[in-house]
Amino acid sequence: ERRCQRASYTTQTMVLTERQRSDLHAGIYEYLLSRGSDYAVAAEAFAAASGVATEDTKDHDKNNNNENGDDKKKTRRSTGGGGPILEKKWTAVPRLQRRVLELERQVATNARLHAHRTGGAADGDGSTNNNMMPGRERRMLPRSPAMHTLQSHSAVVTSVTLHPVYTMAASASEDGKIILWDHESGEYLRTLRGHTNVVTSVDFSPGQGKFLASSSTDLSIKIWDVKEFTCVRTLRGHDHTISCVKFVPPPIGALFLEKQQQKTNTNEATGGGIDPSEAGSKFIVTASRDATVKFWDLETGFCDHTISDHSDWVRCIAVRGAKSMIGGSKGKEQEEQASSSSLALVATSGNDRTIYVYDANDKRTKLCELRGHDHVVEALSFLCSSLLPQKGSAAPSKSSSAASTNSTWDYLASGSRDRTVRLWTVANGGSCLMTFRAHENWVRGVLVHPSGNHIISCGDDRSIRVYDIKSNRCMRTMEDAHPHFVTSLSMHPTLPIMVSGGVDHTVKCWQLD
Repeated sequence: ERRCQRASYTTQTMVLTERQRSDLHAGIYEYLLSRGSDYAVAAEAFAAASGVATEDTKDHDKNNNNENGDDKKKTRRSTGGGGPILEKKWTAVPRLQRRVLELERQVATNARLHAHRTGGAADGDGSTNNNMMPGRERRMLPRSPAMHTLQSHSAVVTSVTLHPVYTMAASASEDGKIILWDHESGEYLRTLRGHTNVVTSVDFSPGQGKFLASSSTDLSIKIWDVKEFTCVRTLRGHDHTISCVKFVPPPIGALFLEKQQQKTNTNEATGGGIDPSEAGSKFIVTASRDATVKFWDLETGFCDHTISDHSDWVRCIAVRGAKSMIGGSKGKEQEEQASSSSLALVATSGNDRTIYVYDANDKRTKLCELRGHDHVVEALSFLCSSLLPQKGSAAPSKSSSAASTNSTWDYLASGSRDRTVRLWTVANGGSCLMTFRAHENWVRGVLVHPSGNHIISCGDDRSIRVYDIKSNRCMRTMEDAHPHFVTSLSMHPTLPIMVSGGVDHTVKCWQLD
């Protein structure tokens, strides 16, 4: 057994290289010398056995500097210059161990945050583990503190939006600038300049997000190429402040969605027109203080349609993509729900407190009017989802999950200066489902969570609040989300990220738990 142990010990010592062994011996010798006269004999014995350079050999090395350069380097390593080598390395080991543990914790945290990319919860090694939190699912709700606070604007942030594909966020401000950020790293990317007054709204194009639309109080709408960071088109036609701009969702079966991207001189042929197959949309819609809502053709740059149903300032717009219902036999009620879900919708509201809902395509007919707010409506939101047409199932289900999906698809949330958040359904002529009265001041932004189970709102009470639709209550309040009024919100339909803008000139990025 002793022979086996000796052989094993010899094998282990052979792991060190000659240079590493020399450094180790030099460190042990220096340590013994540093312990004083009690260890002097042991130090000399160890030096004789290991061949470590002593004071006598050092003097000899100085006289033979040119003949033995390697020994000189070894001597320099032995003397250390900054303390015993062995003690330095000994203290470095626990420090490196602590650093490794910190990195492992960061990896585990990032794996949990991005578990949605792999379809489930994830362990620190990146593998999926659906049993990590038994009985619990990620609700994807914002939590404090903010992950990043982005500072570059010199005035109030009026609007924020998230890119559908990349980890990019855009913010608009009263300083007339549009700033692009990387919301994952918190880094500044680029500033888009072109507007000569307050920028009121920004919105990325659906699909690949190749374009960004912006509106301003300078009475212009600009379309920006996100890749080149250049303005490719400017639209004019409103007579007063333009409050909001959105890309209009395409209808089901739109030919330009199936069109292959071709390398043609479209811009030259149409005088700067934008190819709908690249933009993922053929129109944009704008709301203005001139009490009108206008639809603009991206290819020609002309106003395609004007709606004048509002009697006062139109402040906000919400858009919803279409969902094609397939499969199964349907009753009359299911057919009505399928009919409303298969339409791309545009909702508008403002100072006249009335919410109008229109068919986004064809003749833009008015589908319903929603009334109930007692003050100016500041924000509208359909279910957070992709604006491109989606497929759904209309087949009857024992669990009624299909009916639930249809009802959430018809959700419309509104926030008002009357300090309330209302949830509406646009199906069957429209009606108010519930009212939340948690805010202590004006409600400035509102979102319907992608799951259809929650509503998120922000307001002039400096808070961000989360409501549970099923229990009809405020389930989470993030007090002092910004040190001043919170003006806008945007949530990604699939990634765990939400951004907010405020009067404090900052944009904040929030992780979703």
